[in-house]
Amino acid sequence: MDIERKCPPALTVIVILFLITVLSIKGLDLDLSLLFSTDALKQILSYFYDLYPPDLSGGFLREALIASVETLAISIMGTFFAIIIAIAFTPFAIRTMSVGGWLSGEQSTKSSLLRSFIVFISRIVLNVLRSIPELIWAIIFILVVGLGPFAGVLALALHTGGVLGKLYADVLENVDPGPVESIASTGAGRMKIFFYGILPQALPQCLSYTLYRWEMNIRGAAILGFVGAGGIGLLFYKSISLFHSDRVLTLIIIVFIMVNLVDNLSLFLRKKLL
Repeated sequence: MDIERKCPPALTVIVILFLITVLSIKGLDLDLSLLFSTDALKQILSYFYDLYPPDLSGGFLREALIASVETLAISIMGTFFAIIIAIAFTPFAIRTMSVGGWLSGEQSTKSSLLRSFIVFISRIVLNVLRSIPELIWAIIFILVVGLGPFAGVLALALHTGGVLGKLYADVLENVDPGPVESIASTGAGRMKIFFYGILPQALPQCLSYTLYRWEMNIRGAAILGFVGAGGIGLLFYKSISLFHSDRVLTLIIIVFIMVNLVDNLSLFLRKKLL
């Protein structure tokens, strides 16, 4: 008791995190003073000064608008295919529905081992999908399908599908067992237990995760253009490479507006659907 009073768990965690941060700074040989030196601040201010005024010429604005619509389309299609991937893998990745859980029923040892193996493989696949960043997926698919938005769609779909599949499975596994057990006690089948006991509890949180990932995919789609996967990122790459700072500011403003519009739309949908 005395040891716990002298060193609360929260304080222990804070100390450990502080030590990890210090060791990381030393291990990476970071010199934070360079960031806040007079020369660094002058260069930063000089760059921001060069950004102004933004390029508002009709030709470039038209090109940027088309690219931003393409970015939005990439994010929508990428999220749509990600949902399909997640739904396809989620039923096989839920332990409570497959291994000794509410929907498992009576099963032999061989059947139990098979279900455990299926869950394990499904989890591994989802982990692989989400552990590879969108940029790496985009580079891979550019080699397969060529430059353009299709590679961006596939890259977002696989990475986000892995993320959503893991989130969906975790949400479904942690629903309140009370309603599930009540429905099961009436002799209802597995499908009825799932659709009336599990899904109503999990659906709001799953929708919230999906909308949040769509917001993130807007930002992700804007970056994928740097590797040739279409969208407004390609204009960013060209403008930065050619030192067209005024165009960079225009693109930043467009992305800012687009992301805020999507955030507000997502908030509206959450209020209406959840």
